[in-house]
Amino acid sequence: MLDNLQEGNYKLQRRSLLQANTEGNLFGDLNYALNELTIHKKDSSSMMTINTFIDGECLNSYWSDGLIIATPTGSTAYSLSCGGPIVMPGSKNFIVNPISPHNLTARPVVVPDNVEIRLKIEGREPEFLATLDSRTVTISNATEIIVEKAPFYINLVVFENQSFLNTLRKKMHWGRDVRN
Repeated sequence: MLDNLQEGNYKLQRRSLLQANTEGNLFGDLNYALNELTIHKKDSSSMMTINTFIDGECLNSYWSDGLIIATPTGSTAYSLSCGGPIVMPGSKNFIVNPISPHNLTARPVVVPDNVEIRLKIEGREPEFLATLDSRTVTISNATEIIVEKAPFYINLVVFENQSFLNTLRKKMHWGRDVRN
């Protein structure tokens, strides 16, 4: 890989990030995520309700163990393991994916990335967790988080022999008949 970098045998692939804004700036100056924002339970088995609005209109009140807002890059991370769709890099959208919803009709939703997603959190417990990629903070009941597309992109190095679809086929074992 170092030889390929030195020889210029790579491309830069532009990836979008999400930005999470809260009162009190809970994540400080690093309120961006390449993969996802996750809201989830902290200490109890008690479910939470996450009232979710898209550009001011109610999408759903998710009664669940949590909620994931994923970027296309993050679609193959935690969101995928919670039943979310695989989204191609460069797609201009976010995934809203409930974690173990109480109502089985609550399904992942793909929304354009030019919308504002407002999350209002309620529950019996006084505190919950919010995670931006690997950074976790404790949030109080009644916290409101606004998720938007970050105003900048990040470049990922992609080598000439790499492609998203090839990686996906290999990791998911697509096209492989395990019976043989």
